Amino acid sequence: MQAITVQDRNAGLAGMSLTDMPYPHAAENDVIVRVHAAGFTRGELDWPGTWTDRAGRDRTPSVPGHELSGVVVELGYGTTGLSVGQRVFGLADWTRNGTLAEYTAVEARNLAPLPADIDHTVAAALPISGLTAWQGLFDHGRLTTGQTVLIHGAAGGVGSIAVQLAREAGARVIGTGRVSGRDRALALGVDTFIDLQTEKLEDAGEADVVFDVIGGDILDRSAALIRAGGTLVTIVMPPRVQPKDGRAVFFVVEPDRARLADLATRLRDGRLKPVVGAVRPLAEAPTAFAPGKRTPGKTIIRVTED
Repeated sequence: MQAITVQDRNAGLAGMSLTDMPYPHAAENDVIVRVHAAGFTRGELDWPGTWTDRAGRDRTPSVPGHELSGVVVELGYGTTGLSVGQRVFGLADWTRNGTLAEYTAVEARNLAPLPADIDHTVAAALPISGLTAWQGLFDHGRLTTGQTVLIHGAAGGVGSIAVQLAREAGARVIGTGRVSGRDRALALGVDTFIDLQTEKLEDAGEADVVFDVIGGDILDRSAALIRAGGTLVTIVMPPRVQPKDGRAVFFVVEPDRARLADLATRLRDGRLKPVVGAVRPLAEAPTAFAPGKRTPGKTIIRVTED
């Protein structure tokens, strides 16, 4: 099969190429998925799991990408809950070969059924962004109706989903980001938008929850905006500054089949719309990782035509 692989950590994007790889093996409780569309995170080449397995052993050449939508073509021993021919979407393991490949092995519990009327390219944009947004807002942030949430990067992949979920939950939403994302964020439902390049973050006022996807100085300054009893949640780095009278949480998204199914239902109902940007073929995946190639919305790699 064909796949995008990386072999040299020091080579960066220059070490990423389209190569022939062996067909994957389905371990116990795995399924093999024929990948139709895949998503990725540009920072993956800096993740330890891209280069080593759980025991810390080198596993190159490795396949990046961890979001997928496709069709089950094989079941591993003991696998239940899914069937051959079933459309699925979800997350691949962080320390195994990923989704920028024609086929990939995934633990069945990390996948959810995909309704027939949801396009694979849209579904592939949902797993990391959707689960991260939900877990950040509700599992860690404990956001409830009537509260105020400040969402950094409100027009981005994670932020745009978080805005929609927070609005549906009955929260007041303040969004931040670049001025180029203002109109998109307002259309998604933010009540107030702050351009971090020209406006003061502190003008946002206090919030019950701050959801950060930027880190650095923005994360540090956000601690002062937490209302008493509130929560600062970030996916970038452990917070260096703690809220005076609140909590600070750093987390890494976890697979959740039930929540994926719920997000798919919201997608079908029109209550949730992932922002899909460019859609590129597998051969162009290396150039899609380049920082200068960023486009509005999430870039999706189409691996197989429907």
